[in-house]
Amino acid sequence: MAAKPVIVTRPAREAAQWADEFRAAGLDAAVLPLIVIEPAADAQPLRAAWRRLPDYAALMFVSATAVEHFFLHAEKGQRAIGPRFWATGPGTARALLRAGVPEDAIDAPASDADRFDSEALWERVRGQVARGVRVLIVRGGDAAGHPSGRDWLANEIDAAQGLRDTVVAYRRLAPSFDGTARALALDGAAGRAIWLFSSSEAIANLRDAMPGTDWHAASAVATHPRIGEAARAAGFGSVRVCSPLREALVASIESLT
Repeated sequence: MAAKPVIVTRPAREAAQWADEFRAAGLDAAVLPLIVIEPAADAQPLRAAWRRLPDYAALMFVSATAVEHFFLHAEKGQRAIGPRFWATGPGTARALLRAGVPEDAIDAPASDADRFDSEALWERVRGQVARGVRVLIVRGGDAAGHPSGRDWLANEIDAAQGLRDTVVAYRRLAPSFDGTARALALDGAAGRAIWLFSSSEAIANLRDAMPGTDWHAASAVATHPRIGEAARAAGFGSVRVCSPLREALVASIESLT
């Protein structure tokens, strides 16, 4: 019997890249983006953040997408020199390197860390924050452009008596399913394909797009325990949690096929 395909649910460009890597590793992969990325509705706060760059001791980026959209608004000839650059994981760190940030200016969890999230990042950078130290958090927003996502690290900065600002670099929207997308989602719901989730928001968007769907026959791999909890709460019958590193993901997906 042929191995089940893996459904990659990251935003379109990242999903395509991940799917190509899975195919290169011998897996069958299909792309079903469950988060749509759009530019920020108002670019003025991004341009203002670049003008204020010297005010910040550190810039924290929630994702590679945050890096890419933030650096689009650098003034001509302006270089990212001075602050520390915080990355939640290796993908974000690579995006910073591509943007021209020196490697020795980047702080991120170790490449072999058990998890890549705000908690793991904070363990590395908490010593940089004290009373009056200002940090800029670069993150995504909802359809209206309001900041969205977890506030855990922002709260830790507050507790350390640091100062923090937030800028929305891009918007995260729910997808619209066509017939092909719906058919693929039904295959996943029936257990004929394996879901790969790297965001709890993606799971919420899937449920909204497929109301009334029974997920108990579905299998999923989640890249963080919180995402795994969201999948179980949605009713997924089999959920594995593993590191988002490619080798670990391939092994976990293969174990479900």
